[in-house]
Amino acid sequence: MITVKIPQDRIGVLIGHKGVVKEDIEKRSECKITVDSNEGEVYIEGAEGGDPLKALRVAEMIKATGRGFSPEIAFSLLDDYSLLFEVISLSHISQKTLKRVKGRVIGKNGRTRRTIEDLAGVEISIYGKTISVIGHFHRIKAAHDAIEMLINGAPHSSVYSFLERRRRAETEEKKWYIE
Repeated sequence: MITVKIPQDRIGVLIGHKGVVKEDIEKRSECKITVDSNEGEVYIEGAEGGDPLKALRVAEMIKATGRGFSPEIAFSLLDDYSLLFEVISLSHISQKTLKRVKGRVIGKNGRTRRTIEDLAGVEISIYGKTISVIGHFHRIKAAHDAIEMLINGAPHSSVYSFLERRRRAETEEKKWYIE
C-alpha cells in the first residue's frame, strides 16, 4: 500500500463531482483508492497480481493533482509512462520574495508560464510554495533550467532565448536520427 499526502483543498478535485474522478482512476489503473479527507491522505492499493508500476504511477498522478494540476493533465502520467513529474520547491524563498518569484514565473496574464510550456513542451502548475512540471525528461530539464533562471532574476528575454536554443538543438538532433 502506498500513502500520498495532498493538501485538503485539493481532495475535492481528486475525488471529483460525485466521485467520478476517483472512479475513473480506479478503473484505468485497477488500483483501489481510499481517501482520508480529514488528514489529506490517499491510500493506493495495487491490484492483486496486477502491474505494480501502475500503483506507483497512480501515486505520481495523485501528487500532481495535489500540486495543482487538473485531473485531465495528471491522467497523462498514467497513460504515458515516458512522462515524468517534478516538483521545484520554493520553500527556501522568503514570503515577501515568493510572491515576486511566482509572479515572474506566471507572467502577465499567465504569458510567461504559457511560453515556457510551449517552448519546452511541458505542463506547469504553480501552487503554494512549489512549481510543478509534467513532461518528458529532456523537456523537464529545459523547463527546470528556465524556471531556475527566472527565480535567480534572469531577464525574461534571456529565458525565452535559452528555451528557443534548446528547442532548435532538439530539432537538429531529431533530423540527425532520421537521416
